[in-house]
Amino acid sequence: MSDKFDVIVIGGGPAGYHAAIRAAQLGLKIAVIDAFVGKDGKAALGGTCLNVGCIPSKALLDSSKQFYNIAHNLPTHGITVENAKVDMATFIGRKDKIVKQFTGGVDQLFKVNKITSFFGTGKLLKGNQVEITGNDGSKQTLAATNVILASGSVPIELPFAKFDGKNIIDNAGALDIDKVPKTLGVIGAGVIGLELGSVWNRLGAKVTILEALPDFIGTADADIAKVAQREFKKQGLDIKLGAKLGKAEIKKDGVHLTYTDKDGEQSLVVEKLLVAVGRRAYTAGLLADDTGVKLDERGRIVVDEHCHTGVDGVWAVGDAVRGPMLAHKGFEEGMAVAEWIAGKAGHVNYDTIPWVIYTEPEIAWAGKTEQQLKDEGVPYKVGSFPFAAIGRAVAMNEAIGQVKMIAHAETDRILGVHMVGPGVSELIAECVVAMEFKGSAEDMARIIHAHPTLSEAVHEAALSVDKRAIHKGN
Repeated sequence: MSDKFDVIVIGGGPAGYHAAIRAAQLGLKIAVIDAFVGKDGKAALGGTCLNVGCIPSKALLDSSKQFYNIAHNLPTHGITVENAKVDMATFIGRKDKIVKQFTGGVDQLFKVNKITSFFGTGKLLKGNQVEITGNDGSKQTLAATNVILASGSVPIELPFAKFDGKNIIDNAGALDIDKVPKTLGVIGAGVIGLELGSVWNRLGAKVTILEALPDFIGTADADIAKVAQREFKKQGLDIKLGAKLGKAEIKKDGVHLTYTDKDGEQSLVVEKLLVAVGRRAYTAGLLADDTGVKLDERGRIVVDEHCHTGVDGVWAVGDAVRGPMLAHKGFEEGMAVAEWIAGKAGHVNYDTIPWVIYTEPEIAWAGKTEQQLKDEGVPYKVGSFPFAAIGRAVAMNEAIGQVKMIAHAETDRILGVHMVGPGVSELIAECVVAMEFKGSAEDMARIIHAHPTLSEAVHEAALSVDKRAIHKGN
């Protein structure tokens, strides 16, 4: 058995590596176990987010946006480009280079913070010991005062549409398509389906998205979702709601889909099928039977409000526990647990976690939706403002969408902010700050925002809460 560590982290993804670095900053002796292997066959830290999630998908979204702009946006500026083409090797290669830069960056941070890395899978044993099965098949056991379980999540596979890596693919497969398919089917109109569907739609594929639920982006505010759905339709995304996939068969001419909607059974043939119906906690093989750590009905690790499992010295964070599967939620949990372990006051406010979908237009929100407040019987008032009346947005030729702010009808405290439009992934941050400090719509309305900027839409939405927006009729 090796020397005992203060903390062993199982999982080197966003939650795990943040926990490790923060704990190391606090003077603790840290080990991290991670099994991810990159495209080059070498161990790669960063988990799903850096390797096949957040970072590579944003790289492809940006590249595809540049290509899309040439034909659809630049002519408005008086700029024309003839016969624009995409070199797929360079297109995918740029993404791979960015991924390698960031995974290598985490590796360097581990070295700087004197964190010991073990590449393989980790299994929690009784007494806060961890058995490591290396990527080369070797085994060893480590011991620690504390163990943080940060094993992450994996794509959900449908029994009637199993991944084959070529015709029926998951999010990782959709990042490495080497030729633009003529047709792409997407199962699920969530974040992954919309973002990756947008990438290939911009490059020329005919994309059809089948969503089993009747509402579009049900977690978002209905007004924002409505605007987004209309814009996606204009872009050519064919989104079919209430469409439940029943069968997917791989044949010579493509993947044959059978689904049902309000009009009965339907069929569709696509060149490739992306299954993006969500993710599940990756806890298989993580726990020995006698550890005392419990899993819920969805396979997630059961924890309290401090991410503690109830077993002395064992914690869990990120996608493997309750709450939204968002990298930044995992960041904060990982750092908070490190601080709790070190005897400090860690904290995570789950009520102000921002959500972002990086489509065009972008979608972002934090706090309660209007429907949630109605259901809870909370008195509220609403203000909204369109980007069509924002000078900067019009100058950018991106005057689509709106900002919607919801405040308590009696206290004026901001309860939720919902946006669709240009740059809202950045604009949501100031709203989160205001909500963290229990700010009111009046506070936001009295803060001076630079002109001309996109952030003026937030300012005007705050003014609109009390029917005093300057640039629109209230």
